[in-house]
Amino acid sequence: MGKGGKVDQTETDLADDQKLKVYKWQEIKQNKWIVIDNLVYDVSRFSRKHPGGERLMLNHAGQDATDAFTCFHNDMKKVSKYMNPIRIGRVQPESDINPNEERKAELHKDFQNLKALAEKKGLFKANMGFFLLHFMQLIILDLIAAYIIYKSGHANWFTYSLAVVCLVIVQAQAGWLQHDFGHLSVFKSNKMNHLVQNIIIGGIMGFSAHWWNYRHYQHHAKPNTIKRDPDIRFGVLYLIGKVIPIEYGKKKIGKLPYNLQQFYFFFTLPPLLIPIYFVIETVYFLVKKRKLHEIMWISIYLLRWYAMFVPTLGFIGTVKLYFLVRFFESFWFVWSTQISHLPMTVDYDKDLSWFRSQLNSTCNVEQSAFNDWVSGHLNFQIEHHLFPTMPRHNYYKIAPDVRELCKKYNIDYQCKTMSQATIDIYKCLKESGEMWYEAYNM
Repeated sequence: MGKGGKVDQTETDLADDQKLKVYKWQEIKQNKWIVIDNLVYDVSRFSRKHPGGERLMLNHAGQDATDAFTCFHNDMKKVSKYMNPIRIGRVQPESDINPNEERKAELHKDFQNLKALAEKKGLFKANMGFFLLHFMQLIILDLIAAYIIYKSGHANWFTYSLAVVCLVIVQAQAGWLQHDFGHLSVFKSNKMNHLVQNIIIGGIMGFSAHWWNYRHYQHHAKPNTIKRDPDIRFGVLYLIGKVIPIEYGKKKIGKLPYNLQQFYFFFTLPPLLIPIYFVIETVYFLVKKRKLHEIMWISIYLLRWYAMFVPTLGFIGTVKLYFLVRFFESFWFVWSTQISHLPMTVDYDKDLSWFRSQLNSTCNVEQSAFNDWVSGHLNFQIEHHLFPTMPRHNYYKIAPDVRELCKKYNIDYQCKTMSQATIDIYKCLKESGEMWYEAYNM
């Protein structure tokens, strides 16, 4: 099957499925099995070998993971080789009633039809010229920055600033581009996607592809879900949403003045996320997982920077340049990603349908040439989350159909201006902080 298809099965497999044992959902939940296309899979052992990480699979334990499965995988023939041996049964029809969502099965079918429509329109086919131009953008700006530093060093503040701007653009745009390849949305071959992702995130950005995919796939599978989404694991630094602040307040947890977090957030997370936290997390991940080949790619990045800037700026000057670029890159990244998630619903896992859970936790920013470029088309965050393997240049084409499905089920499709989305970060942090303060002082 193509992108978004079902697990490939022969006629013999289908006949065997009818002979499989039938399980009720209560038993499936108790044993932490997962369900895909009404078939039950025991993933207790396979989850440790899962390429996306054990946690990604176990986050769906006891649930129907059909939509998540079909949205993440685009090589169904390869996947079926791993899935067929762990298939243990079928689901008893109508044995699952989710009190958190009405018409769940109907919405699932409509989403599958929407995905089939996207395939029919050819929206999962990548425009290679589009991605080549974005890659060339990185190379050209990187060379321009190196040439400016070689000619002027840091003696001229204007040319030095221009070089910094070029390098910040390279890092930010490289982040969006590696993200495309990490989602397997460019080449038909997964190996080619992963290779180019390693070149970009490792050789150009200095980070690990495996580390990024490990945490990012979890985010996509359960966005804004407490204890599931690593992107909202802020520890005791920030309290977001309407659930955690009240919990912390009632437990009298007040390690920081959370009623002021709307102020200190902008001076802590944006400047420190990439230069400090992501670097530490990457090093820890690589050592723990022993990803030696990814250390090689990061070494290429370090050697490249040494050759480009140390002869002119010296070692200390190059380190200063590194942190200056990372500082602005981090602001860019946090701003572009959090405007679509932070103000949205943050809650525990309610086992909602794929479509509803993605709409509850994501919002869009209006389309424009600038918004598309600066966010790597993640201003279409809704469409990206619904169809993670779809090339980003096609998001706007499926957006009207997504809106129509939202109307049918009375689901809020939020699309904001860039300024309003930015202001909403402040507002949601302020609201969450006030909720904590009230609960804390009751």
